[in-house]
Amino acid sequence: MAKIIPFKGLRPQNNIAPQMATLPYDVMNVEEARHYKKDPYHFYHVTRAEIDLPEGTDVHNISVYEKARENLDQLIADKVLVQDDEPSYYIYELVMDGHSQTGLICGSSVNDYNNGVIKKHELTKPEKELDRINHIKTTRAQTGIVFLAYKDNEEVQEIIERWKTNHKPEYDFVAEDGIRHILWMMDDYAKVASITRLFDEDVPCTYIADGHHRVASAAKVCKEMRDNGMSITGDESFNFFISCIFPESQTKILDYNRVVRDLNGLTKEQFLTALNNDFKVERKGGVQVKPQVPHEFGMFLDGEWYHLTVRDESYDNDPIGVLDVTILQENILSKIFGIGDPRTDDRIDFVGGIRGLGELEKRVNSKEMAVAFSCYPVSFKQLCSVADMGKVMPPKSTWFEPKLRDGLVVYQI
Repeated sequence: MAKIIPFKGLRPQNNIAPQMATLPYDVMNVEEARHYKKDPYHFYHVTRAEIDLPEGTDVHNISVYEKARENLDQLIADKVLVQDDEPSYYIYELVMDGHSQTGLICGSSVNDYNNGVIKKHELTKPEKELDRINHIKTTRAQTGIVFLAYKDNEEVQEIIERWKTNHKPEYDFVAEDGIRHILWMMDDYAKVASITRLFDEDVPCTYIADGHHRVASAAKVCKEMRDNGMSITGDESFNFFISCIFPESQTKILDYNRVVRDLNGLTKEQFLTALNNDFKVERKGGVQVKPQVPHEFGMFLDGEWYHLTVRDESYDNDPIGVLDVTILQENILSKIFGIGDPRTDDRIDFVGGIRGLGELEKRVNSKEMAVAFSCYPVSFKQLCSVADMGKVMPPKSTWFEPKLRDGLVVYQI
C-alpha cells in the first residue's frame, strides 16, 4: 500500500506566488530561462541557477548548484519563502482549457519506489539523474514536484473536494500561459490522518506520470544518506520525496510527437516506397493530420501532410507492441532510419503535443528536420498495463498537461 506523509512546506508569500511559480526545470532550455533573469523572485534562480552565471557556464558545473543554494538561502533569509508551522497536505488544482484536475501534494516514500509500490514506465539517463542528485544534495531541498497518479478512490476525493469547498485557498492565480493554479493548505490533524490512513489501507500503488528522473535522484540521495548512517528511525525527511498525486480519471495525456533530421540517405520517393511495406499511405497536401484513433499517424514531409495507417500484420499485440510510439519506433525510426536508441541518437527530437502541429511544420520547413510524425496519445490504461508488468515504454511516450509549477511548495531535507 502507498505510504504518504504530510510535511512543513517551504512556500512563497501569497502575493509573490504568481511571480515565483515556474515550469519544471527541464521544460525550458537555458536561453528561454534567461528571459526571467531580471525577475528577483522567479524560481528559475533556484532550479536553473545557471541564468545567474556567465553565459557558456556548464549547466552541470558545481558553481551552478552552489548558486542555487545561495539563491534559495537568500529567499528564505528575506522571508520571501517561509516554512509552514505544521505538517500539512497541500491540495493543488490546475485548470486548462476547461479541464480541471486536483491532486494532493505530499511526501511519498522512497521505499515504495524501491519496492515497486510506486510504478514507473520509463528508463532514466544517468547524467540527468546526477544533475538532480547534485541539486538536491547542494540545496538540501527537493524543488521539483513529481507527478504521480492513482486509481480513483471516492473517500479520498470526497475529503479533498469538501476541503476545497469549505476553505479559502492560499493561492489562486492564472499563469502567463493561461493555466489557473489554486492551492489549499490542509493542516487539520484529523483530516490529514484520514487521508494518510486511506492511502495506507486502500491505495495499493501509484504510477509515475512525470518526473522519473526526480524520483530516481531522490532515491539515490536517500541511499547515500542511509549508507552514511544518517537514517535512524526511517522517518527522516530524505526517506521521502515531494509528489502531487492525482486520481486517474482527471489525468490528461497529450500526444508526444517526433521529428527526424534526415531520411537516412533515402530519396523522398524511396522513403515513401519503404513506408508502404507496413503502412497505408495517403497524401493530404496542406491539410494537417492529427490522428483521431490509435494506429494512425500524421507525417509532414517536403511541405505536405500524409495520413499513415499501420497494417494489421505489422505490429505485436502485447501491451508494449500495440503502443503507437512502439509501432513508430519499430517500423519507421529503427527499420527505415536506423535509429535504434532514440534516447541517444541526435538525429531525432521530441515535440510535446501542447506545441501543436504547427511546431512540427516549423521544424521541417526550416530545414532543421526532414520529416515529422504526429501520434495518437498513449492512454492511462496503457500506461498502467505496461507499468504493472514491470516493463518500460519507448522514451518520450507520454506528455502530461497541464504541467505542475515549481516554487509553490518546496520540500527540505
